[in-house]
Amino acid sequence: MTLIKSISGIRGTIGGTAGDGLSPVDILKFTAGYAQWVKSKNNGKDTLTVVVGRDARISGEMVQQLVTGTLMGMGINVVDIGLATTPTTEMAVTDLSSDGGIIITASHNPRQWNALKLLNGRGEFLSDEDGKRILEYAEQADLFSQIEYAKVDQLGKIKKDYNQLKKHIQRIVEIPYVDVDAIDNANFRVAIDCVNSVGGIALPELLRALGVELVFPLYVEPNGEFPHNPEPLPENLTEISKLVVKQKADVGFVVDPDVDRLAIVNEDGSMFGEEYTLVAVADYVLGLRKGNSASNLSSTRALRDVTEKYGGTHVASAVGEVNVVTAMKENNAIIGGEGNGGVILPELHYGRDALVGIAIFLTHLAKSGKKCSELRKSYPEYFISKNKIELTPEVDVDAILLGMKKKYSTENINDVDGVKIDFADSWVHLRKSNTEAIIRIYAEAKSEEEADSLAKKIIADIKGMI
Repeated sequence: MTLIKSISGIRGTIGGTAGDGLSPVDILKFTAGYAQWVKSKNNGKDTLTVVVGRDARISGEMVQQLVTGTLMGMGINVVDIGLATTPTTEMAVTDLSSDGGIIITASHNPRQWNALKLLNGRGEFLSDEDGKRILEYAEQADLFSQIEYAKVDQLGKIKKDYNQLKKHIQRIVEIPYVDVDAIDNANFRVAIDCVNSVGGIALPELLRALGVELVFPLYVEPNGEFPHNPEPLPENLTEISKLVVKQKADVGFVVDPDVDRLAIVNEDGSMFGEEYTLVAVADYVLGLRKGNSASNLSSTRALRDVTEKYGGTHVASAVGEVNVVTAMKENNAIIGGEGNGGVILPELHYGRDALVGIAIFLTHLAKSGKKCSELRKSYPEYFISKNKIELTPEVDVDAILLGMKKKYSTENINDVDGVKIDFADSWVHLRKSNTEAIIRIYAEAKSEEEADSLAKKIIADIKGMI
């Protein structure tokens, strides 16, 4: 069994003993800690409200009942938006003027996992400071005796609101970067793989609103029975690749269980590349409106190239959505996200959103007049090699990272998050894990061979320091 607690929430495998897996006791403790934090952030406010949404995992209903019951027991009202994507829940927090939100989803993790993703009153993931405060509340030795629960007349109330997805899609359709007429006139044939989660509800509805009539669905029943590993990586997408070719589709879209990541399949069944989802969307947005972009340090350099092509500036943040959002706000970025297929459009909301990614990409594809594979070839070609080196617990990882900084001190170094070394035509990013004795090594170059070679060289350097 596995239980992982972090500033962004709690996740783990369902079952086991308390503190071992994601047990009911752990869910209650963490929800109570979050509720206490909401109260502390809104001291003196008479009525507090938290939005709760979930993906279609088998354990979702059980977890949701524990979460909503605990919030009500703390005197906080709940708006239950039911089966909902992560971006839909984020938008609902602000649209409903709520004080926070909880998304019940383990994102791309397998079916035995579930998690609570925690949001502030702006519908965004928590800051480091706020996340640590919630962990403190939740980890108090006598939590259940120290926290004061509501008396019977002050118990929270629950309201069901299942219209938030429709509002989300309507907002997307109204974005100036989305041209429904162009998409409609293109008569696109679109294949989708929704891994039997909430994407099975959201994608067909979005495509109808965009005027796409020919949709070839794969795994759109929101029953939580994931038919393959739900992380949208190439090795997990063989079925939709075949479906795209068989049905002569113009494009295939794949989302993870909570629909914040988007992978694209070309018309010939090849992968557009998760790293290039954001690149393509940013290309279209920046072509219409001059501005800056942001992504994390481990994302492709192609986004920087595209941004500079339009006269903008690209900034790189530490890994993590909250860090990207912070960088976007500080640098007035009009588009940003992560290289895992996560698109963030501030005009809609500050969160990764596969639905807005689909809408802008289809507009871009329609107006370009190109095939999907041709559009992909129009972008700078980079390849990322992802590796890790396992270490023994007694190894001083920080000392190794410092040693790598010194070894490559003549290069452009960024140590905001681990160590990133920028070379003329390539880069490597070294990050230590907070839960394991490993260093993750991401290397990018203009060919797969160069990226692999760079990664091997860095690994050899590290081994030479041990």
